Amino acid sequence: MSSLFPALSPGQSPARADGPGDRVALRFGPRTLTYGDLAAAAGALAARLQGHGRVAVWATPELETAVAVTGALLAGVPAVPLNPKSGEKELAHILSDSAPSLVLAAPGAELPAAFSGLERMDVDVSGTGTAPDVPVCDGDPALIVYTSGTTGPPKGAVIPRRALASTLDALADAWQWTDADVLVHGLPLFHVHGLVLGVLGPLRRGGSVRHLGRFTTEGVARELNSGATMLFGVPTMYHRIAEALPDDPELAKALAGARLLVSGSAALPVHDHERIAAATGRRVVERYGMTETLMNTSVRADGEARAGTVGLPLPGVGLRLVEEDGTEIAGYDGESVGEIQVRGPNLFTEYLNRPDATAAAFTADGWFRTGDMAVRESDGYVRIVGRKATDLIKSGGYKIGAGEIENALLEHPGVREAAVTGEPDADLGERIVAWIVPADPGLPPSDEELADHVARRLAPHKRPRVVRRLDALPRNDMGKIMKRALVADA
Repeated sequence: MSSLFPALSPGQSPARADGPGDRVALRFGPRTLTYGDLAAAAGALAARLQGHGRVAVWATPELETAVAVTGALLAGVPAVPLNPKSGEKELAHILSDSAPSLVLAAPGAELPAAFSGLERMDVDVSGTGTAPDVPVCDGDPALIVYTSGTTGPPKGAVIPRRALASTLDALADAWQWTDADVLVHGLPLFHVHGLVLGVLGPLRRGGSVRHLGRFTTEGVARELNSGATMLFGVPTMYHRIAEALPDDPELAKALAGARLLVSGSAALPVHDHERIAAATGRRVVERYGMTETLMNTSVRADGEARAGTVGLPLPGVGLRLVEEDGTEIAGYDGESVGEIQVRGPNLFTEYLNRPDATAAAFTADGWFRTGDMAVRESDGYVRIVGRKATDLIKSGGYKIGAGEIENALLEHPGVREAAVTGEPDADLGERIVAWIVPADPGLPPSDEELADHVARRLAPHKRPRVVRRLDALPRNDMGKIMKRALVADA
């Protein structure tokens, strides 16, 4: 039996007043499974999966996906969660690369033509059985999660069982996460945030998760006002919450009563932080992670939720900032920008079938190169300023992070959305380009007004030299701005 889920072990269901196994583990809309139900359904599936190689999971936001992944983990079989919105070319690549022995899906789910010839196994959430006693090791693969593929075809990050356990236990320490917590979220289930943190996290703690199916502020208010204690979201969701709060007292009440509000997957703009805090009295905490590393840092539940930072390294995680030549930045001065490198039990083991990419991802002394740029405050808090490839701008001899300029732009009342990139400049090396979506398209702020606004808040050398106005910024499924698309269209 897998030690990843103590609450699913025989006789180890959460010891609560509602009785062993009667505690609700999963709720998706009107459908629920108790720990007893989940142990039976996932156990039956695990018995059917015994002896299989890796399996694909058609990761729709349904009970079946949660049962499928849990059953695979109980069987010691690696699961490959698939985005149901994947295009044909990307899906064909992932299936060819991961070579699953079968695909797990909800009964009745329509699968694309890319699955033709692959055995299908429908997931029965009412099944009854006992998981086989399968010997597993901490280093065994648990999940193969495909990266976004911004610089080529998606790569499959092989995540070992120890990474799941170490990340979830470190977050339990940081967030004081217990079996009494009820998590609400509306995130997709094919990536680390929605699946590992949002589903496997509550199950490891013996708590409960309520999935909205589709994110709405009404759903958040309903669940937090009826017993949920925690909310996980991405910046796009919190931006919608911030926009809705002035006219929604029930939403304000719900957030004010939550024990923990967590944002991740991208930086939450300071402007939205402050709007939510002003309306609810509660601060959103941020954490920092990625597919290959799971979680690296977080603001602690008992720490200062400082807008614009992702807190401190989690227990067991080593983190350093380095110069371009690999020299470690020793100072915690809040100004020296370096690439984040990490090591610890939370890391992936390899990119599937890509020994070249795996080798390139690590330094000679075993640190993973994240490609994220950051500074460290005097107390160790990490503040991410952008991606090395797209957000580090070298202008006039300065190294400038795009993220802090974006936050400054978003503080201007005439700016609804903002992104910052660099482009070649004969004099400066690179000039700062601001891409904005005006709050009022008919009366956008002028270039000079925005440049002066940034210069007053940050420094003159950080002001944008070029301003480009758009109707909307290009974003991916997680709400992250796709800067490569901006640069390509320039």
